[in-house]
Amino acid sequence: MKTYNKTNFFKHTFCEFTEVDNFQIPENTNYKSKSDSLYFYTVEGVYRKSNHWGRVANCRWKLITEEKYKNQQTVIGFAKWSDFYPLNSSEKIYFIEVNFELKTAKIQAKKENVTNHLFAFSEAQKRIKQVRHLLKDDKWAQYFDLEIKELQFKVISEFISSNKTLQEVKRMYK
Repeated sequence: MKTYNKTNFFKHTFCEFTEVDNFQIPENTNYKSKSDSLYFYTVEGVYRKSNHWGRVANCRWKLITEEKYKNQQTVIGFAKWSDFYPLNSSEKIYFIEVNFELKTAKIQAKKENVTNHLFAFSEAQKRIKQVRHLLKDDKWAQYFDLEIKELQFKVISEFISSNKTLQEVKRMYK
């Protein structure tokens, strides 16, 4: 796996930054972007002060916060160098995590001791779009004999745990 540092973390990477409340970015920051984001590098990782997260240039940087984040709100986040993963790789290092109660799904980078089925980032993106549709719209379920919640759970769980297409998985429950 590629090792990231201050010279390459901003090149086609996926990362989850954690919001930091009690950190002041020094005035002599290491880098200021064209969009006024400030970066401060440490041996362990990078602090980023910015008002935009998500799709950042050629990267996908999420912000993990206690409260719901809205773009244009300036927040400081921190990520360790080991929290960065390649986006444009064919390596299967991502899995899809689904919360059926909240009807949410997100892409996660592989962690130690994870036994989830892994995908390359591009495949995970395609699948998560389909999963979110299955969670939001239940019209697709009217042709099945199972209750919607049970059907959603079974179809989505199989879909994110295999290389089967969505059509193949749905056929299993007809």
